[in-house]
Amino acid sequence: MEANLRWVLLTAVAPLAWGANYYVTHAYLPADRPLWGAALRALPAGLLLLALARRRQHGPWWWRSALLGLLNTAVFFVLLYLASHLLPTSTAATVMAASPLAMLLTAWALAGQHPQRAHLAGAVVGLGGVALTLLGAGGAVDGAGLAASVAAMLVSSVGYVLAARWRDGADPLAATSWQLTAGGLMLLPVAVVVEGAPPAMDARTLPAFGYVTLVATALAFALWFAGLRHLPAGTVGLLGLLNPLAGVLLGVALAGEGLGARRLCGLALVLAGVLLGRPRTRPPAPAAEPTGRGRSPAVPSGRRPTS
Repeated sequence: MEANLRWVLLTAVAPLAWGANYYVTHAYLPADRPLWGAALRALPAGLLLLALARRRQHGPWWWRSALLGLLNTAVFFVLLYLASHLLPTSTAATVMAASPLAMLLTAWALAGQHPQRAHLAGAVVGLGGVALTLLGAGGAVDGAGLAASVAAMLVSSVGYVLAARWRDGADPLAATSWQLTAGGLMLLPVAVVVEGAPPAMDARTLPAFGYVTLVATALAFALWFAGLRHLPAGTVGLLGLLNPLAGVLLGVALAGEGLGARRLCGLALVLAGVLLGRPRTRPPAPAAEPTGRGRSPAVPSGRRPTS
């Protein structure tokens, strides 16, 4: 029991760090350097995790990591950076909370994975919560920021579907480290050409970049995958709900963003939708009837990230 509690607390650091990342990016990082912001987040974290994983790529995983690094790291981090600056922290966090639902629908559209009725109900409830939150934001919501959030969800959803199809034989932490490294290497030359020299580091931006790279990326991913190895997938999925909660609470507490009854109801609907739409893990298959000298052992179902 104590060991499980320890792993729950350690795993909870990841979604809390991701939720706080919206505020740190919005408040402390330069708004006009999304390419450098994404590159400085991805590449150092990828190299650090690569040193921890100590696994080389092989066969088709060279081009798979490049493609997933483009989708899940390079494009996604840039869009998330833009959304964090163009939207209030609480709004950006709530909109991105619908990512599991977007992944569910993308898997249905691209891979033919038909969701259950509860999953469809979760998608409808969650999207309704996002709409209610945006209506309760007070003032007009930045269209470009909203488009960046939606695009980030779509891009990461496609990447998730591809990664799920290619998961056999891949170590999750090693695969993530290669994707972060590949995405960071892709971003570097583009950032130099488009944005010029890297942003100046001062007493304000250096700790912020350190947090985004080391805590919200390297440490968060390492703890998240460690939690997946020691906890049931359903428990880890529920811990993922701390991501939008952290973003909303930090936006209210530190950025002075309003939190009226309409936005509270919208956030509650988003969380309810995620709970409904979260993929369920199948129970272990029953043991086979005795044949010969013994019984065939039951084969447990696999555990996949639900965030």
